[in-house]
Amino acid sequence: MHLLESLAFVLSTGLAILSTAHAITTGENVCVVRARGHHLDDVPNILQAFKKCNNGGTVVFPEDQSYWIATRLNPVLNDVAIEWRGKWTFSDDLSYWRNNSYPIAFQNHHAGFIITGNDIKINGYGTGGIDGNGNVWYEAEKGDTQPGRPMPFVFWNVSQVEVDDFYVKDPQLWSLNIMNGTNMRFNNIDCNATAVNAPYGENWVQNTDGFDTMDVNNVQLTNLVYQGGDDCVAIKPRSYNVDIRNVTCHGGNGIAIGSLGQYLEDSGVSNILIDNVKVIRRNNGMENGAYIKTWMGGLVPQSSYESAGLPRGGGWGSISNVLFSNFEIQGASSGIAITQDSGDNGSYVGTSKMSISNVAFVNFTGYVDTTSQKVASVSCSTIHPCYNIDFDNILLYPENSTTLGIGSCKYTASGGVHGLEGCST
Repeated sequence: MHLLESLAFVLSTGLAILSTAHAITTGENVCVVRARGHHLDDVPNILQAFKKCNNGGTVVFPEDQSYWIATRLNPVLNDVAIEWRGKWTFSDDLSYWRNNSYPIAFQNHHAGFIITGNDIKINGYGTGGIDGNGNVWYEAEKGDTQPGRPMPFVFWNVSQVEVDDFYVKDPQLWSLNIMNGTNMRFNNIDCNATAVNAPYGENWVQNTDGFDTMDVNNVQLTNLVYQGGDDCVAIKPRSYNVDIRNVTCHGGNGIAIGSLGQYLEDSGVSNILIDNVKVIRRNNGMENGAYIKTWMGGLVPQSSYESAGLPRGGGWGSISNVLFSNFEIQGASSGIAITQDSGDNGSYVGTSKMSISNVAFVNFTGYVDTTSQKVASVSCSTIHPCYNIDFDNILLYPENSTTLGIGSCKYTASGGVHGLEGCST
């Protein structure tokens, strides 16, 4: 049989070698990807498998395989199931990632792996996920985050996505980030950023958020376990109809709406439900339980790389119809907070152009790590004073106290805050 005839026969039977026998297609529209080993880059084979089994196929990463991700990748997928039982590990080439990751304009960040497309189903079966090799970054920077750290898993321009039983270990930056997504469901997600050599009490894993949303509509997340040094969950600009339930946060900044209003654009969010959350102090760090954070109303010079050294602030929009319910707080520095002065240099307090209304904090129990009686605070805007902010069944105590804590309020509408002891409005 001639070579061309042999190749035609192999392709017709659905069995084809994709690349040096490491990534193969077996059966009808099923691509099984095998790791090359020895820290050889598996990205070319992975991309070839995604291309081969796009439009109705299945891509399989077997449980016994460990893949080395040495170059950036952005597959565009349609109607693909991914059986992600094995582990992807990002390479430790910091120079490559700093200089070659995909740039993201929002907060001057970057991404190493981006999925784009429609009708994508990912199942990690409890064994599959991504290892960002973050400890290399944590050790190099020791708590001083530098530009170029790539997010290990970004959804960009996607719809009809399901992700089950998946983990992200030691992310270089935010663990799971959705940037423009519609109709997405996540279940049983584990995100863990642990700096093994950080001195006790020092945060070397800042900017390792767990689950972030931006420009999304109709997103559901159930059963998230997070350990790290930043937001467990962050709802960022233009997030609508987000339903998050059953979350455990070990360390970090708790559950955030924000930050919002950093740029001159509409940064509103609405119809957000976050229910059944445990917030647990770890490594002497747990900043917040639940909080809403917006920028002040003026363009103010910023030195942080996240602002690219440019003036930021002045964004607008409304935050409305938000429910935080059934929170158990174990030692956060702040139980509940609304603050609208991010980025302020001391001259723009209370100037935020973001409006906040119809927000409820319901059924909060536990204790807050504070020497004062204040366990909640609401600080809004003189331009758009907060209104319809409800506190219901807030049973938060200062640590080592048997007296319930109180709150404080400013820049709120007359009668705009209900149920928070200590507020005069």
